[in-house]
Amino acid sequence: MSHTLGVRQAQKLKTRRALLDAALGLLEEQSLSSLGLREVTRAVGVAPTAFYRHFRSTADLGVALVEEALGGLHPMIRTTVSEVDDSEERIARAVGLIARHVDAFPAHVRFIARERHGGVQSVREAIQGQLARFAREVRDELAKDPQSAGWGEDDLLMLAHLYVDQMLVTASLFLETPPAPSPERERVTRLAARQLRLISIGRRHWID
Repeated sequence: MSHTLGVRQAQKLKTRRALLDAALGLLEEQSLSSLGLREVTRAVGVAPTAFYRHFRSTADLGVALVEEALGGLHPMIRTTVSEVDDSEERIARAVGLIARHVDAFPAHVRFIARERHGGVQSVREAIQGQLARFAREVRDELAKDPQSAGWGEDDLLMLAHLYVDQMLVTASLFLETPPAPSPERERVTRLAARQLRLISIGRRHWID
């Protein structure tokens, strides 16, 4: 009996994974608000009723994609902010992290970039919730830095949001460039480093 349940659970997870992958592929060319569940189930080769065994709606599927796209990034971002004291090295690590993530998961990054201000409220809220969590985590790491002496909680959170927003902007720019080595990738890398450096310079003089 347990073997049968195990097989069924494995098949259920396989179908769920196939639905997520199919939706992500279809969303390369359209927004979530225009995606129909029949499109997704047709791409997977299952009946439309099978969709509801895994997701309540395409919006529910979109929320799952948000968690998949952003949920696993929290440890990496905390490490990038916390492990390096030198600001130039921190900037280089941050830009490199973003570039590698975009190269590894372009469809997920494109989905987040498009749906952050898209027409599905629950997905927008899920993205904003993840970004707010990133900002709080970055704030907590920045608070440990001696440069943050004298900073208030609100100002640290504002700075953290600047870093998080800039990372999103940088990811969007990398999406539109060929992988390294290429002149376009080098140009975006330099621009991203300069933009983060500008934030860092403002940080050093904020208390002044």
